[in-house]
Amino acid sequence: MNNSAKAFFDSVKGKTVAFIGIGTSNLPLIKQFADKGAKVVACDRKDFESLGENGVKAKEYGAELLLGDDYLDNIKADIVFRSPGTPFYKEELVRLRENGAVLTSEMEVFFDLCPCNAIAVTGSDGKTTTTTIISEILKAAGKTVHLGGNIGKPLLPEIESVQPDDWAVVELSSFQLISMRKSPDIAVVTNLAPNHLDIHKDMQEYVDSKKNIVLHQNAFSKAVLNLDNDIANGFSEAVRGRLAKFSVKEKLYNGAYLDGVKLVYSDYGKVTEIIDYRDIKIPGMHNVENYLAAIAAVWGIADVDAIVKVAKTFGGVAHRAEFVREYRGVKYYNDSIASSPTRTALGTLSLYDEKIIIIAGGYDKHIPYEPLGPVINNKVKTLILLGDTAPKIEAAVKGADNYNESDINIINVTNMEEAVAAAVEAAVEGDIVSLSPASASFGLYKNFEERGNHFKSIVMGLR
Repeated sequence: MNNSAKAFFDSVKGKTVAFIGIGTSNLPLIKQFADKGAKVVACDRKDFESLGENGVKAKEYGAELLLGDDYLDNIKADIVFRSPGTPFYKEELVRLRENGAVLTSEMEVFFDLCPCNAIAVTGSDGKTTTTTIISEILKAAGKTVHLGGNIGKPLLPEIESVQPDDWAVVELSSFQLISMRKSPDIAVVTNLAPNHLDIHKDMQEYVDSKKNIVLHQNAFSKAVLNLDNDIANGFSEAVRGRLAKFSVKEKLYNGAYLDGVKLVYSDYGKVTEIIDYRDIKIPGMHNVENYLAAIAAVWGIADVDAIVKVAKTFGGVAHRAEFVREYRGVKYYNDSIASSPTRTALGTLSLYDEKIIIIAGGYDKHIPYEPLGPVINNKVKTLILLGDTAPKIEAAVKGADNYNESDINIINVTNMEEAVAAAVEAAVEGDIVSLSPASASFGLYKNFEERGNHFKSIVMGLR
């Protein structure tokens, strides 16, 4: 039994605990605290009908629902769990603290109560994949791993089963880090660039939030920073414990780097060759960086065999350039996460040297597609379009200066089944087919996960 967890849950009995947001990640917490004897209030801007099954479940778990536009104004609770998407300095939350409420978050409480070592990853890009790679390597090395955080799974519901010899592997967003005053045993920063400035006050607040991942470490901790990213590398001066770096550009005295075609690790000058980057199953130089970050994090905990095994077999995080299968000599990838033109241009279309076949189109968010046109002309041999944005994407391609009708085949379809069938018809042995919509999923699907899963089920059904 985790004594800290037991004492904490004993302390919440009879207290009113409010959770902001009635989403999938908060439902296990609502149930957990209700089961522990707290008076639970579940708060959300949506009305009951819009919440759907989540609202029904929250009520079944014993929560009182506080709904509507003014839901934050009416919270009366001893403890309030802020959702990551609710700004920490929001006026209503400041008022709650001033009136004596404890304002916290699931991750803050988990870190306070966690009895085992924790590895946490943050960054602007690559954090989900890096977090998952670390988890897979530790599991391959025989460790018991608890994977969660911003990756979509709360870990606090597992806290009573976490053992001292386990490992917690956590993805942390700037929204989670902004109020955290406890850092992980091993902190990884993949990279940093302007992001989420619609919610953060400014770029400095965003960077300062991220810095919390290393700021509260002790001398026995370890930080892993990206030497090639100026902002992430700038955290070096705040590191109190061991500092390892990773780079695809420079050799390192302590850290993981790319030496020609080989990923290697230098342990204070003792160099170990690990794997040829061409043997990594998930493609792209950004995934080489993700592996270097993961290697630097697990060095000394997992052996080289575990790292190599994962690198050669791990197909990637679902919906992110995820390898689905090879059919008739053609490789199929699911990049349903690419819900904007930028994500398709900088993601899928940057991964492959040869021209590929892509399936694109979906819900129209009224964003410009003109910048995507030249990239598609450079990188795509067959463009299969569906959804509301299909005409916009086609116009962007044909309106680009580098458009040549004989170089690209454009096919319009009405649904995913037709799209996959068109890809099968167009592809020849050695081709790559990727779902990379450059558009939101709404209208055809509830979310990008549902879209990606539908694509995968069709591809897996090919005979």
